[in-house]
Amino acid sequence: MSSIFLNALAGTRLYPITDRRLSGLSHAEQVSHLSDGGATLVQLREKILPPLDFFQEAAEALCVARERGLKLIINDRVDIALAIKASGVHLGQDDLPPEAARRLLGPEVILGFSTHNLDQARLAVKMPIDYIAIGPIFPTSSKHASESPVGLEGLRQVRQAVGKIPLVAIGGITSETSQDVLKAGADAIAVISDIWTSSAEVAAQTEHLLHRI
Repeated sequence: MSSIFLNALAGTRLYPITDRRLSGLSHAEQVSHLSDGGATLVQLREKILPPLDFFQEAAEALCVARERGLKLIINDRVDIALAIKASGVHLGQDDLPPEAARRLLGPEVILGFSTHNLDQARLAVKMPIDYIAIGPIFPTSSKHASESPVGLEGLRQVRQAVGKIPLVAIGGITSETSQDVLKAGADAIAVISDIWTSSAEVAAQTEHLLHRI
């Protein structure tokens, strides 16, 4: 199966996400470390910084990404992704509707969408998106989530329901559980906490995850 999203993964199945709180690093520094570990596609996720500060950090991160041949996806902020010409945007249930985002961004930009249950995933298939994220798969401490964990069986049900559209599993996934998640139907896994356990070991942990999956 081929798609603009899977092409950006370049044969890998790891989709790392930045987190300034956990890492203690700027987004540009995080992208640099993830690149050292072999990542090809990174999502910039920022829930605390004011928009202008995030814009500046995202622009700096994009410079690093371009130097190293990475693709950058911006979480939530269509305006910032459009301004810096990022490779894509990842939208949540309460963000700009994917139809509106697609009109603004055009057909060549990667567009992902978060879902948290089977019904949301079924609706997402009809949207102009390039991949569906489903989660949390397991309990997670990386964000304050009100959604119940989907579990591996829930992931299997979503895989069957959404057909061939690329499916990203997220939430509480570690190197130990990554194989089970992929076997349950995920095309890729999005990881936050298991990468940012130590900023000094990010590259090594990224490389370890890539080898595991």
